[in-house]
Amino acid sequence: MSLTFSTFSSQLEVETAFSVLAVAKQLKAGGKTVIELEIGDSPYESTSSAKDAGIKAIQDNQTHYCPSPGLPEVRAGIARFVQAELDVPLTAENIVVGHGAKIFEQFFCEAILNPGDGALVFSPYFPTYLPNILRRDARMITSALKQENAFRPSLKDIEQFLSSDESPKAIFLNSPHNPTGGVTPPEDLQAIAEMIRGRDIAVFSDEPYCHMAWSEEHASLIQQEDMLQQTVSAYTFSKSYSMSGWRLGYAVTSVELADRIAKMINTSLSCVPPLVQLAGLAALEQDLQEREQSMKKFRNKVHLLTDGLNEIDGIHTLNPAGTFYVFPNVQKACNQLGITSHGLAMYLLEGADDHFGIACLGGECFGKEGAGFIRFSCAEPDEQLKAALAFLPEALGRSDRISRFLEQHPEFQLKQHYNQQ
Repeated sequence: MSLTFSTFSSQLEVETAFSVLAVAKQLKAGGKTVIELEIGDSPYESTSSAKDAGIKAIQDNQTHYCPSPGLPEVRAGIARFVQAELDVPLTAENIVVGHGAKIFEQFFCEAILNPGDGALVFSPYFPTYLPNILRRDARMITSALKQENAFRPSLKDIEQFLSSDESPKAIFLNSPHNPTGGVTPPEDLQAIAEMIRGRDIAVFSDEPYCHMAWSEEHASLIQQEDMLQQTVSAYTFSKSYSMSGWRLGYAVTSVELADRIAKMINTSLSCVPPLVQLAGLAALEQDLQEREQSMKKFRNKVHLLTDGLNEIDGIHTLNPAGTFYVFPNVQKACNQLGITSHGLAMYLLEGADDHFGIACLGGECFGKEGAGFIRFSCAEPDEQLKAALAFLPEALGRSDRISRFLEQHPEFQLKQHYNQQ
């Protein structure tokens, strides 16, 4: 007898970055030199106080269950930290500690969406938004982010969603934005707040890159009047404190929503390990200088990669307003070569050279609106970034290898030219 699987599990699509990561690791194991610009992971060590506090917590036997919303002292410490950064009145009851930021996408959808409800997502988008919306049998409606508009969300599309969707219920915001590097400015957040204030509309505000806002200070929707009641803002220690493997994040929201999310943690994950929480609290309270040093290094890497990419024919990118990603427009190059943008990314990894490759992601990994773009992470040493920049024009000029790659992978052949922006 064979099992019959659910429709959801049969259609589930995963985050492509981890799939490309697996290919890159396999090639490296076979002896190929690969510069990994595909995954959004910090190249730096976890901050020193976090490591020290984690070790001490183990030695102090902080290795048992704890309250599902998080340790009281950790929730209180996070509330103080966010209040100081964003000037938003908070208490520990507004905080829920979770296993990174991504898990709060699922809990937000479970708390807000019913079957048939509409959720507005700005595309390109972080790829796990869709499966979490589909978990609730809800509908994802997309609004395109445009390079010519610095990848800012369309206020007009929000108005249309609110007025014309049969059951508008949620909006997903991500600022600074992965993959584009765009930032939603305070005036747009104010306009969004005015459109939804007092309505039965909830916002998932995805803010893992809050300390990587390069052009101006980070702004959050929860800073707008009454928006804490309608928003779940999600944060992580992975980027700011290089703690990705610790799997630690937190959400800031209303007391009622925090309580509901805590129940979801209780009935699924039980709790975040206390030793991890205590390490995170130490990072927040003691590692500001280390965090700022890492952020300066990331900003320099972003500029290095942006400047270098804009010197290559067929590639055009904006200087990202935030994140450690660069999202160049490669439509011209793809049209000339007859290859899709994700095909180009895979060619750079697998086909451009027998001994050297670059791992990156085609923009369509983040929704159809990302087609014609490529996402590069800057999480490699500067010399590696320079080596990648030097290799790119060589790879684009190897027409024989591109033709051979497309013969082996016809799925990457560009059937219709991109409309160049």
